[in-house]
Amino acid sequence: MERGESVGNVKELEKRIAEQTRLAPHKQNGQLVAAGMQKEGPQTHIHIIVSRRDVTNTYTLSPMAKHKASEVELNGKTVKRGFDRDSFYQSAEKTFDKTTGFKRNYVESYVGSKAHAKEPGKFFAKVMGLPTKEKDMAFKLLKTMGVKAPSMPTNKVQMAAKIIKALGRGIDKARGTGEDMGY
Repeated sequence: MERGESVGNVKELEKRIAEQTRLAPHKQNGQLVAAGMQKEGPQTHIHIIVSRRDVTNTYTLSPMAKHKASEVELNGKTVKRGFDRDSFYQSAEKTFDKTTGFKRNYVESYVGSKAHAKEPGKFFAKVMGLPTKEKDMAFKLLKTMGVKAPSMPTNKVQMAAKIIKALGRGIDKARGTGEDMGY
């Protein structure tokens, strides 16, 4: 803007940047967390590696196999074979949340992300059924994830405004139709 390459008010832009910096959730010692910054606390993560073959190199253990979580008799013993990815993710998520005390929103859950991918209508219906604070957080999370959420009223006032607006459009359309017919 100062070089004339863009139009706008530098002071106003600086105010907006300062406000967004103040509202940013991830800070450490008052500074925004940035790439390459030394962060507090333990910096660990986990990789879970599951072999594709069993110890005898006889049976394959494919996560996408059709015989998920079925049982078969092997050497006289009943053995569970296959890999149930849904069950694994859900139990891993539950264990993590319990261990760390993390309060996971439906939008962040494995079940929620799977529902969003497969049945968006049911996903958004479930989000709308959440308690008000969780619903607000869900929409904020969706926005930060770049998910375009349908415009839905979150309280009675918004619902009334949406109904009035729809009625107004209907009346305008009816007027237009009447005028076209010469009434």
